[in-house]
Amino acid sequence: MKTIDTIYIDGQFVTPHGTELFDLHNPATAGVIGQVRLGDAIDARKAVAAARRAFPAMARTSKAERSAMLERLAAALETRRAELLDAVIEEYGAPVSRSAWMVDYAVGAFREAAKALEDYAFVRQMGTATVTMEPLGVAAIITPWNANPGFIAARLAMVIAAGATCVIKPSEMSALQTQIVTEALHEARIPAGVFNIVNGRGDVVGAELSGHPDIAKVSFTGSTVTGRAILRTAAETFKRVTLELGGKSPMVVLDDADFDAAIPFALAAGFNNSGQACIAGTRILVPAHRLKAFETGIREAVAHVRSGDPRDPATTIGPMVSQRQWDRVQSYIRKGQEEGAILLAGGEGRPEGAAEGWFVKPTIFTDVRNDMTIAREEIFGPVLSIIPYEGDEEAVAIANDTDYGLHAYVAGGDPQRARAVAERILAGRIIINGAPMEMTAPFGGFKHSGLGRDNGAFGIEALLEAKAIMA
Repeated sequence: MKTIDTIYIDGQFVTPHGTELFDLHNPATAGVIGQVRLGDAIDARKAVAAARRAFPAMARTSKAERSAMLERLAAALETRRAELLDAVIEEYGAPVSRSAWMVDYAVGAFREAAKALEDYAFVRQMGTATVTMEPLGVAAIITPWNANPGFIAARLAMVIAAGATCVIKPSEMSALQTQIVTEALHEARIPAGVFNIVNGRGDVVGAELSGHPDIAKVSFTGSTVTGRAILRTAAETFKRVTLELGGKSPMVVLDDADFDAAIPFALAAGFNNSGQACIAGTRILVPAHRLKAFETGIREAVAHVRSGDPRDPATTIGPMVSQRQWDRVQSYIRKGQEEGAILLAGGEGRPEGAAEGWFVKPTIFTDVRNDMTIAREEIFGPVLSIIPYEGDEEAVAIANDTDYGLHAYVAGGDPQRARAVAERILAGRIIINGAPMEMTAPFGGFKHSGLGRDNGAFGIEALLEAKAIMA
């Protein structure tokens, strides 16, 4: 059993005022592996005060000083790579290949921010006016459990690049990962108070940060329901808000697509991060006249997708993060069958050989209508829906017939046609034919998928205010 009994405020590990103990689990076994002592509203207020004290000096730092900080943060986190990788697998259950990517992304986030900072113009001449982009103050960073190290690093990197300060509230379910990250970042010798990390519940620490008058900006990644509540609270004090929320991303397979490439692309997009990803391509749109061939191909392909031990390199899908999440996914699988969708692969229960842990069978429904629950609501598990369509016009209409607009995917044989379809889809990011993710490109969504953008120059600018001086 591991015990996390400190939080990080003003450059020091301190005992929280809060006394609640929260159990940490290994999702591959469902066993308790540790406990974390959670902070409370008083701890949150202390962290905000520390960040506010640190802000004036941080706001005056040069680009060179901030770049040096970012490099030290990257180097410090890199030294803990092996330990952090083990914690991601143990506490979150991501397959080893995915866990390695998550850890390396966290390290890379600081270096990518340094590159964006180098090219960013904080002073611009616009006619007779000199426009300066100035850090807006203390930011509250509220991060989720499905990519804990990466979200902490990426959001903190933008704060440092902008010359702001912050209080980070990570998911309490990720405390082992958070502790390793925090210890590493502490070694980077960043001025005290620039970043503070408080484990705690969203309805306690998160709520305090969202409403605190000294918080100038809230950045939240998580559910649309919680994002809506944060937005309402933040409005009382006119906080700037960036929200990266849910998704129900379409994977549009055009009728000229090569299924030998499109099917692996669809499975990779849909089962990304064990399906626990806001960008997962869970609605697979397939031309009706090619539906049977696609069904045959994907049924054969998914038979080789393994849900099991995350430490096994052959595993594609790890366990769900919690019993609650496992129950949620099972309920959607039942709902799909009740509403008349045809189960092409998978189904309820654990996969063969998984007697314990929160494992889910890789599941694919076909003959799905876009008005079914499994096509409308974010499941956050390895459950995909195949929806037939007639012609490109209907494909685009179905793709856009959703409350969300975070991500989308297009597979097609003609690159120009695929791009033309992509340009008509309402989503913050669209990947064509498995193109690699560009980490410096803006990330965020349309409609209920959020407000604002993260990453690169867009992420820096989200923490700045423009001031024009005319003399």
